[in-house]
Amino acid sequence: MRSSPDLHGSVPDDAAAALLVIDMISGFDFPGGAQLLRQTRPIVPRIHALAGRARRAGVPVVYVNDNFGRWRSDFRAVVAHCLGPRMPGRSAVRALRPHRQDYFVLKPRHSGFYSTTLSLLLEHLSARTLILTGVTADMCVLFTAQDAYVRGFRVVVPADCTASLAGRDTRRALALMRRALRAVTPRADRLDLRAFGSGRGPRQGVAKS
Repeated sequence: MRSSPDLHGSVPDDAAAALLVIDMISGFDFPGGAQLLRQTRPIVPRIHALAGRARRAGVPVVYVNDNFGRWRSDFRAVVAHCLGPRMPGRSAVRALRPHRQDYFVLKPRHSGFYSTTLSLLLEHLSARTLILTGVTADMCVLFTAQDAYVRGFRVVVPADCTASLAGRDTRRALALMRRALRAVTPRADRLDLRAFGSGRGPRQGVAKS
């Protein structure tokens, strides 16, 4: 897995979909962080696998991450901070460290769209379907999904690639996104990333049983 902090690369800038990795670059060194990390560990390899498939299919991977109130930081500084030896979440960060071709957006609040460049980036990428992964399902993922929906994006949230402080909170958030945001919430292994890359809708990109 490539791990250079240089995020410029060769992903095509005309993809029909984008994979968002939300708040997974974290030290989990905050109140409640240990509990959230326990819930998050199982989704790390699934997001890692999904991101690898996305890169191979030409679907851009966009890291949408909290700036943790560090207003002088850039994304490389956030990654370096979260890899610190005293950070409880450093193993997850090592597994999900961005590749050269990935994109990043630092956010100051819950939604990836609030006071960020995400809308402009997605316009640049011609992305109309967003595949949302990360934490937490009932806060930052939900708020980002809501803002995506009101902007006319198609929303996909792989049910096994998101987590909250408790499993019931994740289930409730997914149910709400299905009902209110018309989100599709399959397992990650049911997603056909090449179908998303071809511009077909989210339901066409979900493999049938």
